[in-house]
Parts: sequence; C-alpha cells; structure tokens
Amino acid sequence: MMKSLLLLMVMILSQVTFAESKHASCQMKSCPMKSGMGQTQPIDTVNVPSEAKKPGPKDKCPVCGMFVAKYPGFLAQVQFKDSTTVFFDGPKDLFKYYRSLDKYSPGNKVSDIKAVFVTNYYTQSPINALTALYIIGSDITGPMGKELVPFEKTGEAADFKKDHNGTAILLFNDVTPEIIGSLDK
Repeated sequence: MMKSLLLLMVMILSQVTFAESKHASCQMKSCPMKSGMGQTQPIDTVNVPSEAKKPGPKDKCPVCGMFVAKYPGFLAQVQFKDSTTVFFDGPKDLFKYYRSLDKYSPGNKVSDIKAVFVTNYYTQSPINALTALYIIGSDITGPMGKELVPFEKTGEAADFKKDHNGTAILLFNDVTPEIIGSLDK
C-alpha cells in the first residue's frame, strides 16, 4: 500500500500519468489505454474561486437532461467568466461537455471558463476538477451508471481504488473521450 502511494506521488510530481504506467495489467475489458489511446492532452489553466455554487431545483444537466439537485453526491459544475454556471449530475457528463464545448455550448471556449468543480466522493465537498484524482472501473455507480469517482487527496483515491475494485487513478488530462465512452458501455 505504501509503495503504491509513493509511486503515485512520484508519478504525479513528474507529470507521468499513472494510467499509462499501470495499464499493462489493467483488467478493464474495453480499456482505451491498452489500444494506444489516452495520450495526455494539455488543458488551459482555469482559476478556481473559493466557492462552488449550488444548483436550484430546476437546473438540468445539459448533456443528459437530468435535474442535478437530486444528485448532490456526484454534482459537478462549470463556471464561466460571464457568471453563468452549468451543472452536471456527475463528472462523466462534465467531461463530455468540457471536451465538446462547441456541441453543448456553442460560442463558448475553454478560455471562457472561470472554474470547474466536482464533488469529492468521501467528503461530499466541491473540489477543483482540474487537480482532482479520478477512479475508473470501481463498483460504485452514479446517476447515469458507470462513473468517474473524484478525490482531492492521493491517499483517499488509493484507498477507494483498493476498497472498490477500481482499475485506475486518472488525472484530469488523462480522461479522454475514449475513456468516457468506455463508461457508457
């Protein structure tokens, strides 16, 4: 356990993706990393304000159309510089939206985003989505089925991965459209 945590911290610090190094033994049936996918892609820097917003009862996920206030344990959000906030029922739909802004939010660009939040699974607190650690392949499902489970701290992520049969710990840049697609299968 300690060796795994140390390895994860070294990899994060050296900006080597944990997912790429561990996927030789990945048990996920349709793992995109095994097929050469999942290359790290740069993202724009987004500043995170001190507070995430709370959705109202009528706020819907722009990706799936679900009312998001019903799912506070998986709530995610994008805050734009124009003070607009878009809410999601889980990180999976947030990534779909973020990676396809032209489809879901025509006229907006990543550079228009002020902050991105996800909900830490253990603390149920909003955390910076860009620095969060995401577990895939676990036995925990979200409102839309298989889901990325976010954590702020390496120890939490590693413990959850072990306790819930997760297959990988990913950084924001590691979550590719192919990985998101594999969660919908």
